[in-house]
Amino acid sequence: MHDRRTHLADAAIAVVATQGLKGLTHRAVDAQAGVAVGTTSNYFRSRAALVSAAVDRVEELDRLLLQQGQLEFPTSAASLAEQLAGAVIGLAHENAELTRARFVLALDQPEVVAAGHERLVSALAQLLQGMGMPEARTRAEAVSDYSDGLALHLLTARKGQGIDTAAVARSIQRLLEG
Repeated sequence: MHDRRTHLADAAIAVVATQGLKGLTHRAVDAQAGVAVGTTSNYFRSRAALVSAAVDRVEELDRLLLQQGQLEFPTSAASLAEQLAGAVIGLAHENAELTRARFVLALDQPEVVAAGHERLVSALAQLLQGMGMPEARTRAEAVSDYSDGLALHLLTARKGQGIDTAAVARSIQRLLEG
């Protein structure tokens, strides 16, 4: 069971995903979380603290999603591309609420989200370097850019359209191999 702070942060993400940042109030989070009025403000005194908690939780959930299904260390660009493709498609489907919240937070407060983004890109670059890929940082940035763009399009311009996971994996593999 999650602790109360995590439960409230998850509720804040849900509010941001459905109502945007303008809808993010302590009362809205209380209602979303199903707790007594005033509970959220007891845990997060200011709106900035509430936004910060939501951003931190988005990053934590992203990290957990990327780790899902990684039972073995990827040994090739193809296996890594398959893992990443699955994660990206998951961001636009079963984790769409989280992705919408991330984009809202990133657009409104890019400086707050930038540090988490940098950690994810750096982790991917380290993984690529460990796999012996040249220009690991450049490749990690390209994969990140493609993945974010694809997730955005799957939530907007291509919403409801089918997506071929194998085609996404091939695109990511091309970015990884240069």
